[in-house]
Amino acid sequence: MSEKKAVPSVTVNYKSTGSSTNSNELGMRAMQERAYEKRGEQYLLIKSPPASGKSRALMFIALDKLNNQGVKQAIIAVPEKSIGSSFANEPLSKFGYHFDWHVEPKWNLCNAPGEDGSKVNAVGSFLSSEDKVLVCTHATFRFAVERFGVEAFDNRLIAIDEFHHVSADEGNVLGSQIRQLVERDKTHIVAMTGSYFRGDANPVLLPEDEAKFDTVTYTYYEQLNGYEYLKTLHVGYYFYSEAYADEILNVLNPNEKTIIHIPNVNSRESMGDKIKEVEHILFELGEWLGTDPSTGFHLVKTPEGKVLKIADLVEDDSAKRSRVLAALRMPEAKKDRDHVDIIIALGMAKEGFDWIWCEHALTVGYRSSLTEIVQIIGRATRDAPNKTQARFTNLIAEPDAAEEAVTDAVNDTLKAISASLLMEQVLAPKFNFVPKQKDSGPVEGMHYGEGGYDPDKENIGVNEETGQYHIEIKGLSAPKSKDAQRICQEDLNEVIAAFVQDKQTIERGLFDEEVVPQELTQIRMGKIIKERYPELDDEDVEAVRQHAVAALNLTQKAKEAINNDSELSSRANTALIDGVRKFAMDVRELDVDWIDSINPFSEAYSILAKAMTEKSLKAMAEVISAKKPNISIEEARDLAKRALKFKKERGRLPDIKSADPWEQRMAQGIAYLARLKAEERNG
Repeated sequence: MSEKKAVPSVTVNYKSTGSSTNSNELGMRAMQERAYEKRGEQYLLIKSPPASGKSRALMFIALDKLNNQGVKQAIIAVPEKSIGSSFANEPLSKFGYHFDWHVEPKWNLCNAPGEDGSKVNAVGSFLSSEDKVLVCTHATFRFAVERFGVEAFDNRLIAIDEFHHVSADEGNVLGSQIRQLVERDKTHIVAMTGSYFRGDANPVLLPEDEAKFDTVTYTYYEQLNGYEYLKTLHVGYYFYSEAYADEILNVLNPNEKTIIHIPNVNSRESMGDKIKEVEHILFELGEWLGTDPSTGFHLVKTPEGKVLKIADLVEDDSAKRSRVLAALRMPEAKKDRDHVDIIIALGMAKEGFDWIWCEHALTVGYRSSLTEIVQIIGRATRDAPNKTQARFTNLIAEPDAAEEAVTDAVNDTLKAISASLLMEQVLAPKFNFVPKQKDSGPVEGMHYGEGGYDPDKENIGVNEETGQYHIEIKGLSAPKSKDAQRICQEDLNEVIAAFVQDKQTIERGLFDEEVVPQELTQIRMGKIIKERYPELDDEDVEAVRQHAVAALNLTQKAKEAINNDSELSSRANTALIDGVRKFAMDVRELDVDWIDSINPFSEAYSILAKAMTEKSLKAMAEVISAKKPNISIEEARDLAKRALKFKKERGRLPDIKSADPWEQRMAQGIAYLARLKAEERNG
């Protein structure tokens, strides 16, 4: 077994205020109260982490629309039948609300027998009835719209749970239907998602459609900061070189409640036989004692003498798997921490799966969708008595130059790093960036450190209770249009997701020693924003670009500050909040040009170098350097635009012999365009 240990990419410590689990006089938790304030909106998009109470938030909103806003009926569509139970009857009046949530049994189609096609008749019967609420799957809803047309849903509320399953892509039927409903403008829509990222990089809604939605955002930081017990979340990855099952005990602690997601049989990490992989894991953990006849759990005795109860959801025998699933749904699973110790799954135990005691989500192999990763992490972020820490670990096969599939291995590693960088942003507090002005002053509720607010420098204010940071940046462009303001307030993580998933960007950022950071932060980021938000003018593109780069690089510099401080790193490893605070004290001047000069991937490379063998790191570098791109005409034009801005500020064009590599690169862009024009003239 290897002696290497997982190197956490990020560790975030939370305050445990209890605010996200406490209820107001109407029985609403913090996120639900925030969503309810927007109950009058026709189109509402709720972005909130797993386990934050989105299902109940929808109940409150739907009941108000049905009883006070004249909406005729409510239809709730969920991605799979098992999630339909989230919308079962709730006596909300018992906790202070005005109405109870009630679904007639025949209208919860997630519990009804038959296929989706046959359930469409039931939707038709419901639409002509006097009953108020129906629950069905996304598929049933799609078929119903196809049969009855969008006009059949006029004056009704359509609630789409796990909205990230929808896409603006033309091939996504549900996405197309949502677009038609919005265009008709006679339906109320509430869309809910625990993760707004799509692994295929297609937007969930087109910008012009999303602009019609009022957004409620409740961050991971707010939720975890407001828990009663959970204080620390670790997110990291671990590289292995042989069969993953041989090294799994390097990261799997048998004393932690763990969900293990083994790789898909077609993936590079698979050992070729999912049943044998489960057996191999059981063997690594200890001596198999048989199965519990009542639950179907495997019983395995560890070398220390502890008997583990292990639920196998990979099992092909449907009768055995059904017994295990039934045991996991017993009331004891929620009440008794020791009801089960480890769950091994392949395609199950992800979205909508609720096991509050889970302390470790251990995933083998890269998952192609960022949404899936966020959902898996969400399995471990439930609050539970005496559960103070949780972690997510991604086991990834190291690239080996001797392998034929070395390029695939490199690509998977880059994707895992992208996911890690994005999760750092998702888990961080909310950054509110503002330009530093002569008349700038302190913001109420923000703490600016021991010396207080300094009018002569850029300040970073912190409100640890709300997880808000107020950050002044010299030279920062402010967004002008409503769309750009919304993106800077609500969607910076979506911009960052597109940036860190851009293959050429991350390859060059990690392994091109000659890359000039501004090529990434200005040219590549600017290009991505233009493509993602074509309706923005150049000024707003630049404002969004600056905000996104500031959010990404501030997190990276905070991580670096902690990693380089032995006292802090020994106390809290890479505690992100301490890093932001330390970084704020150390930086002399926070301005846009300086932020643009930081390579957003440098700290990720530093961690990668610690987590991977030198041989594998070299194999990655060789694969990437073999396809190092030359300057493209598009990049040359972007560089020339930056050069014109440089000329306005400095009174001269960039010099190709300058000692500043960014000035050199802008000059190269101008030279490239001049050479092309000369070639055109000469035929």
